Amino acid sequence: MIDVYDILETIRMIQDDCLDIRTITMGVSLLDCIDSDTDRACEKVYEKITRCAANLARTAEDIEKEYGIPIINKRLSVTPIAIVSATTGKSPVKFALTMEKAAKAVGVDLIGGYSALVQKGFSAGDMNLIESIPEALASTSNVCSSVNIGSTKTGINMDAVRIMGGIVRECAEKTVDQQCFGAAKLVVFCNAVEDNPFMAGAFHGVGEPDCIINVGVSGPGVVRAALKKYPDASINEISDIIKKTSYKITRVGQLVGVTASERLGVPFGIVDLSLAPTPAVGDSVAHILEEIGLESCGACGTTACLALLNDAVKKGGVMACSRIGGLSGAFIPVSEDSGMIDAAVRGSLSIEKLEAMTAVCSVGLDMIVIPGDTPADVISALIADEAAIGMVNTKTTAVRVIPAIGMNEGDVLDWGGLFGSGPVMKINSFSPSKFISRGGQIPAPLHSLKN
Repeated sequence: MIDVYDILETIRMIQDDCLDIRTITMGVSLLDCIDSDTDRACEKVYEKITRCAANLARTAEDIEKEYGIPIINKRLSVTPIAIVSATTGKSPVKFALTMEKAAKAVGVDLIGGYSALVQKGFSAGDMNLIESIPEALASTSNVCSSVNIGSTKTGINMDAVRIMGGIVRECAEKTVDQQCFGAAKLVVFCNAVEDNPFMAGAFHGVGEPDCIINVGVSGPGVVRAALKKYPDASINEISDIIKKTSYKITRVGQLVGVTASERLGVPFGIVDLSLAPTPAVGDSVAHILEEIGLESCGACGTTACLALLNDAVKKGGVMACSRIGGLSGAFIPVSEDSGMIDAAVRGSLSIEKLEAMTAVCSVGLDMIVIPGDTPADVISALIADEAAIGMVNTKTTAVRVIPAIGMNEGDVLDWGGLFGSGPVMKINSFSPSKFISRGGQIPAPLHSLKN
């Protein structure tokens, strides 16, 4: 049982340190909407989403007012559309348009699940979905897409990796008039999870219930403010401070998730206790690392500091909630973190250093703007590198990069709002073309054989 008084101290965190609930995400299964006729299937999809999520936005707003806890986004995730559309044999773009229409009808911010799971190969519907992603994302504003191209159990589908490099470029090219924003709504995963509430990678896994509520919390500013009080603390003490702070942050997520579940009559799924930054001043993971003792994020020692932070966040959060899931840890999206942006501009943070950091954080190379003339095979190779880190380390990794068409290193791509702005970062342009063109499957590592 949660006592409201348990979070009284957290009210100050909300007022002073940018604590918020980043998202309430409702997952909706569309397996019962499958139909060989596209129009009938889309009608079922629209009816199911609008029925299940009819009260989602209003309920979130009521909870926000009642408890004084900011809830920034209300979102939906659905069964990977490659599965839902497989029997139609046609382009699934109409499903994306239906998702968009349903999301707007129920008043949510984003809807994820225009997705395919191809870690071991392509099944019916997968190629149609993947090839349609650029058109689908250019034709919608709320729809997000993801493709899982590898896992520790299966290895890495290099045919999918090769294709996705071109898809990322095409998404940017088709949305040049929107600051190449299409690419910002596409994530390429290794070891994707089924209960992730964060966009753009959320989808409703086939092992999930028919409908469920997942919550994503955020509080980098809270952690930094807590550390600032102890400038001479030892590393052990820093770890304890982060654990205790994460506990308090996660209790807020548990309260919101359980309350929303009860009021909507939908099972409570998980709290994703990831520290998700924003461009707002004081809400930065990079600034936490600098508070620990770095002159600038990206300096030698950054990976070690991030490992300490990520571990302490998990240890503190897991004690505060009955169900922890999603990605849970610390996000390092460049454009969405004011400290990361500053570090990239001053030159202390490079893509190579970010890649090293992804070995110990929640996800991967996230919201990184790269030169507009970056070849598709270089993007594919970047995806392969990141997937290898996830596969070998049995963790979720992802790539969300935005080729800034017509821009060069040092220019800035600016979306405003939660997505922020990103400096165009230098990327190694030596060709990996022969490697990427080989195709096939990188085998699963030996330690995947655990049965």
